[in-house]
Amino acid sequence: MEKMIKQTLIGRFVQEVINNSSYTQLDEYYLYNRVLNILANHDEKLSANESLDFLGLVNKLLEPFSDKTSNELECIRTELMNFIVPVPSEINNKFWEKYQVSVDAALEYLYHISQKSNYIKVEDNKKNEYFKYDSKYGELEITINLAKPEKDPKDIAKLKSLATTNTYPECQLCFENEGYEGRADFPAKTNHRIVRFNLEDEVWGLQYSPYAYFNEHCIFVDSIHQPMKINQETFRRLLAIINTFPVYFAGSNADLPIVGGSILNHEHFQGGRHTFAMARAKARYKFKFAGFTGIDAEILHWPMSVIRIRGAKQDQLVELATKILDKWKMYSDESVDVRSESNGEEHHTITPIARKKGNIFEMDLVLRDNQTSLQYPDGIFHPHQDVQNIKKENIGLIEVMGLAILPPRLKRELADIKDFLIGNNNSVAKKHATWVKKIQESHEKITSENVDGIIKEEVGRTFTRVLEDAGVFKNDENGNAAFKRFIEFVGINEKEVIK
Repeated sequence: MEKMIKQTLIGRFVQEVINNSSYTQLDEYYLYNRVLNILANHDEKLSANESLDFLGLVNKLLEPFSDKTSNELECIRTELMNFIVPVPSEINNKFWEKYQVSVDAALEYLYHISQKSNYIKVEDNKKNEYFKYDSKYGELEITINLAKPEKDPKDIAKLKSLATTNTYPECQLCFENEGYEGRADFPAKTNHRIVRFNLEDEVWGLQYSPYAYFNEHCIFVDSIHQPMKINQETFRRLLAIINTFPVYFAGSNADLPIVGGSILNHEHFQGGRHTFAMARAKARYKFKFAGFTGIDAEILHWPMSVIRIRGAKQDQLVELATKILDKWKMYSDESVDVRSESNGEEHHTITPIARKKGNIFEMDLVLRDNQTSLQYPDGIFHPHQDVQNIKKENIGLIEVMGLAILPPRLKRELADIKDFLIGNNNSVAKKHATWVKKIQESHEKITSENVDGIIKEEVGRTFTRVLEDAGVFKNDENGNAAFKRFIEFVGINEKEVIK
């Protein structure tokens, strides 16, 4: 019987589980029967010459279930992957044991498990298209996000007939997601693990992002389900996080609609081991704020409006960041369409990003304004309509820093545009027509050899414009003068004038 089991797909899977977990050979029959139950008593013999990695083996086990929706298959897949993931208490104990050796060792442990268990969708993330664009602000990064699967029509059909008031978990960031098997309207999280840590006497969690946009893309999440809010506590928390995990940056989306992120109902930050173009941006002006002689300040040469503050003392940085936020929330300058509020609605907030370099803390404060107008109904400081053929979604934390996350539709649409430019088809989508005409006018000769490079250049140039649209104080004479007026409103040290 034992030999027969080993020659089956489930038997091979069980052996891989034993090889990659704390299970032992004594657990073989137990594991086999657990998996057999998950797969509805379906097993088959393994071809002698079949060589599969762990994920490939799992996908092979799912082949007989072609009648299931993609969401149902993912629920089974994560349940199978969960066999190689230690329980949360073990993960946490091992993480903090390794942390005593080094921060890197602890993070590598959690990251490796998240990849091995397919919580981080390694193979799917490889589908994303990526290139760089050398802009006047530095080397921007462009991605077309193809990793996250589109909704399966069969799943959509099931949702229409699903009468549910299920509010557990409350959102996809709640701690209650850990081990959750998923349902038709909620993703499977069986293989999900969160490392708990103390943050300013609160319990927070560290987890990795399944659909990573950059290296070691992680999420720092509050254990309490409460709305995001940018305030003094935000700055304090960000600096405390990078003090605990100094090899990562940490940043927050803004907390207002239009300029905010996609999840505003649960307090969280994002981070990772990646250097964005904004982190390398040069200073346009350097100065000191009044009363903060120990802190260096500068306005960045960047398409959005960024104040960088830098110093060794966390409390001073928190105090100054809070002052800048408070001043910004009440600040108006009609000459550049900046208004703090209208009809009782506040318009101003900040997108903050923190890093640690040696003993020095650095914080970038990106000024945001979510006003709309008749001319710009989507947002005055939002991608304007002439660039929305490339990007019309909110400009969140990651894009603020110089990494474009473009929608999957563009892969197909850009392919059609390339064919049009080299004469392989006769038309392009109406929304791209003006953009394509400008490309034709600005390039003397477009061929099959150079069309890819031209399209990447034009997408990069458009993303630069997208960021400039989102900038509150424009990078021209009038905008620069307006930015200086705001800095003076906050209060600068007159002995350290803007230069």
